[in-house]
Amino acid sequence: SFVQGSKLEIPLWLAKGLHDSKRRILSVELPKIYKEAWRTVFSADANVVDLHKMGPYYYGFGSQLLNFDNPENPEIAQTILQASTFISRFRRIMDSSQNAYNEDTSVLVARLDELERALFQAGQKGLNDFQCWEKGQASQITASSLVQNYGKRKFTDMDG
Repeated sequence: SFVQGSKLEIPLWLAKGLHDSKRRILSVELPKIYKEAWRTVFSADANVVDLHKMGPYYYGFGSQLLNFDNPENPEIAQTILQASTFISRFRRIMDSSQNAYNEDTSVLVARLDELERALFQAGQKGLNDFQCWEKGQASQITASSLVQNYGKRKFTDMDG
């Protein structure tokens, strides 16, 4: 049996299932990368942080933490979305994906979280597809799945 105040590691899905703001069955301690000291590091220079080493799902997991009653939630949300973290890293990722064609990008990619890696791959695929079309190796340019899904979602929203 556990006494009040016991600390244990449990999966996120279980913590979400047990969390009840009225009964206070559990409280969630923030992982260190979401605490104030690390948020300060991110705001100083987000581009030097190895997010993959700190947590390969930094953005996704951080957004899930917002489900818990934590007084630092507004700061966590701001750090995840603000220019000093995601946007500045996003610019660098997309610049690298477009300008580092046929170069070794393993050092850069190794430091990215999984969402950022997917963005990098999408950027490289877009560039590759365009270059194939430019050389006459593709008969047409097709819309990316992201654009197609966005269009479908807009029409669905209008129907409702």
